[in-house]
Amino acid sequence: MTKHLKGLTLISGLMLSMIAGTAAATPVLMSAEWAAQACEAFNKNPKLTDGLGGKWIANNKGRGYKVIHLYRSDCEDSPQVEMRISDKDGKAMCTYGGKVEMAKLDSGADYLMYATTEKWHDMGAGEYGPMKAMMFGRLQFEGPKMEAMSVMTPFEQFLLLAGKVPSTETSCPK
Repeated sequence: MTKHLKGLTLISGLMLSMIAGTAAATPVLMSAEWAAQACEAFNKNPKLTDGLGGKWIANNKGRGYKVIHLYRSDCEDSPQVEMRISDKDGKAMCTYGGKVEMAKLDSGADYLMYATTEKWHDMGAGEYGPMKAMMFGRLQFEGPKMEAMSVMTPFEQFLLLAGKVPSTETSCPK
């Protein structure tokens, strides 16, 4: 009987460890780890890679890439994250997702987007698209606005990454 109870205790402990390990592997929304996974998801979405190819990605100030900074505005003192989108044979491909490496954005080519955790959640769930998000102040946005208006369909796919990339919203990025 004692061996049986010890075995159950061991199995229970292993199950708790597995559950805890799974939770630990889920990145915090808008953390560097989340941005890296969002970068991978970006590259698997042809509506983003094809839709942002051509004219949009060509506006990169001769650097060969555009930069997007993102953050959750209700997480005080949380760092921004960066996604770098590069021109690869006419497609827009995410080549970096993580901590900010380019501190100063070029407002003629790059983007800064921020919203509360709740609004990122809503946009990620597809409850509304970028036009409504910007018009009603749910998404704060800096960058070339006319350019962004010309790529609303891919831009909507970009906002859906907030819901497609697994994350936790219970804490703020560090």
